Amino acid sequence: MKTGILIGNQIIIMFMILAIGAFCFLKGIITKSGTKQLSAVALNIVNPVLIFMSYQSEYDNELIKGLMWAFLLSAISYAVTILLSYALIRKKTPDRGTERFSAIYSNCGFMCIPLINGIYGSEGVLYLTAYLTLFNLLVWTHGFMLIKGERDFSSLLKAFVSPSVIAVVIGLICYLTNLRLPSVPAHALQYIADMNTPLAMLIAGATAAQTNLIKAFTKPRIHLVTLCRLLILPAAAFVVMRLLSPPPTVLMTVTVATACPAATMCTMFAVSIDKDPKVASEIFTVTTLISAVTLPLITILCDRLAGF
Repeated sequence: MKTGILIGNQIIIMFMILAIGAFCFLKGIITKSGTKQLSAVALNIVNPVLIFMSYQSEYDNELIKGLMWAFLLSAISYAVTILLSYALIRKKTPDRGTERFSAIYSNCGFMCIPLINGIYGSEGVLYLTAYLTLFNLLVWTHGFMLIKGERDFSSLLKAFVSPSVIAVVIGLICYLTNLRLPSVPAHALQYIADMNTPLAMLIAGATAAQTNLIKAFTKPRIHLVTLCRLLILPAAAFVVMRLLSPPPTVLMTVTVATACPAATMCTMFAVSIDKDPKVASEIFTVTTLISAVTLPLITILCDRLAGF
């Protein structure tokens, strides 16, 4: 019951901010060009700062072993979801890259950080940073190329020097060497990091206002992506990860992150490269709505299957 309430609250918060973003677009407060500029700020400034600050926590030897487990399980989870998404979403369409991106990458930052903190506390949040690290490494390389439709080596190199990937490397080095920022700059960067959730939701809301959501619920392709993102892929990842008998808290942290709705990054990427973001926005909104039911169910079911 506690898990269900926490998840429900996060979804309500998400849609309140999303609705404000939609209202701002409808009233002309946020324009199409403004949406693109906000996406550039989110992707190149706010998101990297959030990643870096997630590593500005206290080093603890007791948690390092669990963190290594988290990296391993996160890698397994992404391997399973990427392979299955390519097998299940095979029909070649103009939006296949967007569909596969949305099936693979979850909204693990906004949905998971407060949720995992409420269930497992700071220990769970630390393990979640492993999943977030791989998310940012993959989403800025593999994910970005999916949306852009380019698979050449130069595109891969550009992705590896993106602000978020650089933030992952610097943040991890600082964590492992116990290097912490002084109080004043740390507080300044934390204010920027705290902008991530509301800014991402405002962008998603402004984009959603440009789509017909009623029509979105009638599209079979969106329901296929939703089924993959919310049920098939997280369930498959859980089964594979469970075979290794990992620590329960680590297993459930990665499982919950994998079972979250589609990432807002897909919409922001599409906006930033002048690609039609409507499909990404439709999938994001549909998966977020339906996750109000599926996320508590899959969390409770996996809890019981894991024997907790």
